[in-house]
Amino acid sequence: MKHADTIWGIDLGGTKAEGVILGPGGPDDVRFRERIPTGAEKGYDHLLAQIEKLVLRMEQVAGYRPARIGMGTPGTLDPQTKTMRGCNSECLNGQPLRDDLSRRLGMAVEIANDANCFALAEANLGVVPRQFPGAQVVFGVIMGTGVGGGLVVNGRSIYGHHGIAGEWGHNFLDESGGPCYCGKSGCVERVLSGPALERYHAARSGEKLRLPEIRQRALSGDPVAKETIARMVDYFGKAISVVINIVDPDVIVLGGGVSQMPELYTDGRLAISKYIFNNGKVSVPLVPALLGDSAGVFGAAYLVKGT
Repeated sequence: MKHADTIWGIDLGGTKAEGVILGPGGPDDVRFRERIPTGAEKGYDHLLAQIEKLVLRMEQVAGYRPARIGMGTPGTLDPQTKTMRGCNSECLNGQPLRDDLSRRLGMAVEIANDANCFALAEANLGVVPRQFPGAQVVFGVIMGTGVGGGLVVNGRSIYGHHGIAGEWGHNFLDESGGPCYCGKSGCVERVLSGPALERYHAARSGEKLRLPEIRQRALSGDPVAKETIARMVDYFGKAISVVINIVDPDVIVLGGGVSQMPELYTDGRLAISKYIFNNGKVSVPLVPALLGDSAGVFGAAYLVKGT
């Protein structure tokens, strides 16, 4: 095996870090894959030590260390300050993670947020090359505990001047969403995330249910559950229509727990037609992600593909 044939990636989550070494065969050619706890509650230095421990383990198995490694993070690297922001692992915020890791590991580190890595993986290894091989512009959406997005053009992530390209979850959608941790109010995430949808249903019904349970209630005719699902569909159409109007992607890929709601792909498309600037015509493919939990770490590795 030539060292140049492989790419290394780490998916840094809130509680665990996962490392992968991919060969040229992509998802079918995983040379290494392992998770370790980050111990983020013990502070920034401990988290760095855990990442170094994981890289040493990867080196031990592979027998070499590459010049570059990609890393997906639960936040964004600010291109101006070179520090992290918006991380749910709060010890990372304000820290020069990329530079600190580069020095500590003796290798170049490329960083992108988890939504970018998701989109990059699905655009290069997942549903897009398998079903839409000619697609050039891909928008990847994560709808789960949070809401995010990533933009990929010709197989590469687009970050933008502020490093926030594709940050769909923190556009204003509706004031009913209430205050968001980002400092604004009514963000897409506060309306369309799983917890937000469940909060809305609980406020209307007085009953705390998980989203799949709400959907089953809706199918059985429960009026509040039907209202909750209809609201999800309509606001999804309104929110994603803005992306289509500005970027007009060739494919939109949906991931995360909320993306498993079948109504998004049927009634959601009809809702888009109400808001899109195209005389109501919607032909862009709207498809579920293929790679599941592997997208984050595979996308992290792809950050250094071809570099």
